[in-house]
Amino acid sequence: MALSLFRTLYARLALGLFLLLVIVGGLFTVLSLYSVREYTAAVNQELNRDLARNLVADRNLVTDGQLDQEALKELFDLYMTINPGIEIYLLGPDGRILSYSADPNKIKRNRVSLEPIRALLAHPDAFPLPGDDPRSHDRRKVFSVTTVPFENDRSGYLYVVLRGEEYDLAESMVHSNQLLQMGAGALAISLVVGLLAGLVFFHLLTRRLSRLTERVENFEINGEVLVTENRETIVSAGDDIDYLAARFEHMASRIAAQVDLLKEKDHQRRQMVAQVSHDLRTPLASIQGYLETLKMKQADLEPLERARFLDVALAETWRLGRLVEELFELAALEAREKQPSPEPFMMAELVHDVVQKHQPESERTSVRLRITHADGVMALADIAMTERVLDNLISNAIAHAPSNSDVALAVRQDGDAVMLTVADAGTGIHPQDRTHLFEPFYQGTGAVNAGHAGLGLAIARRMVELQKGRIDVRNLEPTGAEFQVWLPAAETR
Repeated sequence: MALSLFRTLYARLALGLFLLLVIVGGLFTVLSLYSVREYTAAVNQELNRDLARNLVADRNLVTDGQLDQEALKELFDLYMTINPGIEIYLLGPDGRILSYSADPNKIKRNRVSLEPIRALLAHPDAFPLPGDDPRSHDRRKVFSVTTVPFENDRSGYLYVVLRGEEYDLAESMVHSNQLLQMGAGALAISLVVGLLAGLVFFHLLTRRLSRLTERVENFEINGEVLVTENRETIVSAGDDIDYLAARFEHMASRIAAQVDLLKEKDHQRRQMVAQVSHDLRTPLASIQGYLETLKMKQADLEPLERARFLDVALAETWRLGRLVEELFELAALEAREKQPSPEPFMMAELVHDVVQKHQPESERTSVRLRITHADGVMALADIAMTERVLDNLISNAIAHAPSNSDVALAVRQDGDAVMLTVADAGTGIHPQDRTHLFEPFYQGTGAVNAGHAGLGLAIARRMVELQKGRIDVRNLEPTGAEFQVWLPAAETR
């Protein structure tokens, strides 16, 4: 349970905030201690910048332009007793240590750098300005300094280290615990206040993420999508979480729509398999029946009757072959294995060629084929596919047209498309057939000649769509139906 708790975003943010506050608090404590030391050193040097000069004046170290060595020794002894926090050194003109108030065993240097001494004498307000500590090879401390007369009209220096070794020991003993307690207290208060404020903020921030997670889990389990009202307004005025929620809703809606579409396609596939099985079974049963009759009764049948049986069986094999061919053709179109090869051509010439091909069929059913067209109309399409579409439309029109009626074909320019219409004088399209007319295996209720599998219009629609066109149908007044096909027009000069 504890392990899963720390896997949540809220727990990780809280832990990250805690570590961040600890790091910031530690850095703040270190910087504060360093700043306090620098500030204390600057204040100490500011307050005692004239200490060396006052010692020379108050203790009468210079008499008749000469340094009184006895008075200097008394000064060393006095300040070692009353102010052990400072250390006094007498430096020669070259910075060499000549005398001092410290323990000789603790002196590590025999010379002090004159650069900070000259810099402080030239700029008394430069604080803090540390100088060499004679008790260390590398440590530097704030100091006070003044010149004292020396032999041969040369000047030495009275060098006073303001924070001597005794001062450091006392400071570390007194302030270490106090600073540690102050730093620990400030760090604890900062951690508590910052952590509480961060936890409240993170709770408000992750609450919406938790809700979004619940919606994702609900969608994963139940497939339900809860669409938020005014989502576009919320996204425009919201942040990244609102945008993420909106994208999830959009994605979930699309997934749900795709699932519904897949279910519908699966239902159609099942229906198609059943319809294919039925359409294949009918001609096969007919062929089998006639052939069995011929085998059983061939001695008793007249030659004309045997010929009729064979003609029927042969016709059924042709019908079966045409059905299988159409099935393969539709499958290839649905799988996009057949792609159009557009080229410019005169639509009227193609219509005339296809009409000539269907002239014998129309004459057998006493249907007249009439063509009207506009001159110079050129289409940019696949000639073979367009011819296949015309074959289907003309065959359907002849099948639905009554005897001694006309099937009218027309070609004209319609904006940036070529419009082709095929109209018959039949009973028209029933309302319940209109929405399913272009579906595979669907057969309308007004066909005069039965026997087709209902794949022609489905193939025609797919071929037109592959050529970036569209196909539609409408009823005519008083009777009849008109199929309309739009294909891209070719540019003409």
